Amino acid sequence: MGQRTEYKPGTFCWPELATTDANAAKKFYGDLMGWQAIDMPTEQGSYTFWQLDEKTVGAMYPLTAEQRERSIPPHWICYVSVTDLDVSLKKLTSLGGSVSLGPHEVGEAGRMAFVQDPQGANFALWQPLNNAGAEIVNEPGTLCWNELATTDAAAAEKFYSELFGWTAQTEDMSMGPYTVFSNGEQAAGGVMQMNEEWGDIPPHWMTYFSVADTDAECEKIKSLGGSVCVEPFYVPEVGKLAVINDPQGATFSIIKLDAPDP
Repeated sequence: MGQRTEYKPGTFCWPELATTDANAAKKFYGDLMGWQAIDMPTEQGSYTFWQLDEKTVGAMYPLTAEQRERSIPPHWICYVSVTDLDVSLKKLTSLGGSVSLGPHEVGEAGRMAFVQDPQGANFALWQPLNNAGAEIVNEPGTLCWNELATTDAAAAEKFYSELFGWTAQTEDMSMGPYTVFSNGEQAAGGVMQMNEEWGDIPPHWMTYFSVADTDAECEKIKSLGGSVCVEPFYVPEVGKLAVINDPQGATFSIIKLDAPDP
């Protein structure tokens, strides 16, 4: 199994859902992924940990009043592990990125900040103390990939390579040029160049969850009140994927990988 007790800096480590209806989200993801919701009271309100087979795989919180006032919709965001949050934030801003929230202490678990890259894609940074991140990845029902859709792929490659030390390699695939970031020898994420066909969709990082059967999961999603934005399609030598909206409108992707990372 893809169990983790630590993450190399520069690795996506924690998927987190912000939603308008926590109870409905608990039912949807519980029925879909088999996740158990563990509520933890905080000063800001309830924070829910998702668990699968008694291992934590991510989390959820209700959108704050401030986020609602800013018309921020339900969404998934993923955290990248860093060694020193303050150093990373200073570097991020020097490269043209911006800080949306934080830095904040999260009890004894670690320190976090919400940030944006120069094109406006949101992600988060995590400096672990007592919580490294998800305890399982790359298994059905867990985080397995993160993918950036951006208006300037070349600028994004430069930004993330300088921020995290990632290397980038671009290949021609069925849907066009696709860049894979690597963190050392480990794949870190993908990059797609957006074109006019994307319409008014803003640059974003997409969170992918592994599934055992993409077609079956899509039918289940529809029965649970979610919607399939992009019907299942197969990418040779990668796997079969689909893009999903949960009942509250948060977007994520599912994929049956041909060869999941360990």
